[in-house]
Amino acid sequence: MSAVRAATRQVRPILSISQQEARSRVLSLYKAWYRQAPFIVQHYDIPKNEAQIRAKIREEFLKNANVKDIRVIDLLVIKAQMELKEVCEVWHQKGTLMNHFKDTQEKKPTDFLSKFLSGQD
Repeated sequence: MSAVRAATRQVRPILSISQQEARSRVLSLYKAWYRQAPFIVQHYDIPKNEAQIRAKIREEFLKNANVKDIRVIDLLVIKAQMELKEVCEVWHQKGTLMNHFKDTQEKKPTDFLSKFLSGQD
């Protein structure tokens, strides 16, 4: 009986109690990042403008739009808050910010000639 009770025990939330509270934390974090776009352009010497930085911020937030677990959302919010703090205090290097604009995976060639020229079988 105690094994069943232990298995059905509910896990405590990290910050948010409900889905709505987690959503409001995400939206306020998004607004904070959005407001920092002019600061990023001004203090970091990167070849991007405000519109490109805001588009990247939106893309990064939409990347996790399908996350529904409140604890995972809270952890992502905490990580993003720490990164925002690092950006605001100019603790990041220029290269660290530019890594966000780099495509992480190149598309693999699909036709025969492209595969042949890239050295794939």
